[in-house]
Amino acid sequence: MKSLQMQSCVHSEGTIECALFEVDIPTPGDNEVMVKIEASPINPSDLGLMFGAADVDSIRASERNGHPSIVLDVPAPAMRAMATRIGEWLPVGNEACGTVVEAGASPEAQALLGKRVALFGGEMYSDYRTVSIFQVIPLLDSTTPEEGASCFVNPMTALGFVETMKMEGHKAIVHTAAASNLGQMLNRICLNDGIPLVNVVRSEEQVALLKGQGAEHVVNSSADDFNEQLSTALNATGATLAFDAIGGGRLGNAILMAMEAAAVERMTEWSRYGSNEYKQLYIYGALDLAPTTLNRGYGFSWGIGGWLLTPFMMKAGREVVERMQARVVAELTTTFASSYSDRISLADSVTPSAGAKYGVRRTGQKALITF
Repeated sequence: MKSLQMQSCVHSEGTIECALFEVDIPTPGDNEVMVKIEASPINPSDLGLMFGAADVDSIRASERNGHPSIVLDVPAPAMRAMATRIGEWLPVGNEACGTVVEAGASPEAQALLGKRVALFGGEMYSDYRTVSIFQVIPLLDSTTPEEGASCFVNPMTALGFVETMKMEGHKAIVHTAAASNLGQMLNRICLNDGIPLVNVVRSEEQVALLKGQGAEHVVNSSADDFNEQLSTALNATGATLAFDAIGGGRLGNAILMAMEAAAVERMTEWSRYGSNEYKQLYIYGALDLAPTTLNRGYGFSWGIGGWLLTPFMMKAGREVVERMQARVVAELTTTFASSYSDRISLADSVTPSAGAKYGVRRTGQKALITF
């Protein structure tokens, strides 16, 4: 079986290219299925592989193997960080929705034949994809490709945040870039489950958006009184766990500072070492590619690290992951509903006009590739 597939490559002259290739799709093994892809979203994590730190304003048309492609310039500092990718063509696309058209010999694989499924594991910007049966989630018969396309990365990440909170003994969450599709899902989960949530956004329009969806604590990082807003929300919720999609700059530092200030207010006696309440900041995105700046004014009981979905699932175990997946399927059109600003074909996805639009990482901008 032949299939068109999007791949990305960093070139030594300081550019990155996204192009379409005709590839062979393997026949399914005993515990595998072949899926006809019907829809696949372009998530920020996909853009990281497609464009890296390239200058989106430099996007231009090119051609490779008789198919259109797009080329972008990569700044010199970013080229040094991407040196190991030079000359390597990497397939793109973290998740998708489609219909199983061929199945392996095992009863579990055969049971999926003809079913609409969500699937994950990379290489999804392709007409067809062969994957393990453990990489698919069977969907309800009524689920459309658009509804099922984003039922892995954002929903499982949002649920993963909540599971991390429980596993590590926290009682509330702080989330940045909270007006995103993921942020709105997390807000709905926390409202349904009674979990205090502090939503950090960057405009009054985003404050109004989340308030309109029932959010109690929404703070605007661009407001003059942001630190006061944040302190008030952290005092009210007692949040000591944050998930930061921004990455660069001082926002993570401001959150840790406000957490410590709230914790100090709860102390019954003074300590030169600050509070004993453990404060954890996880960076899971890179909307700001600048260095992360920390002033370390939050005592000695704190941590900062990275958070990714796949390592979390490995740590959480199969029982937890299956419970999370079952909830996603059951609440796919409510709690975990996604919205898209644009719908484009695979061929259109490698045109400058489309790339310049979906390549801008901002709230409300999310494209869906349809097949």
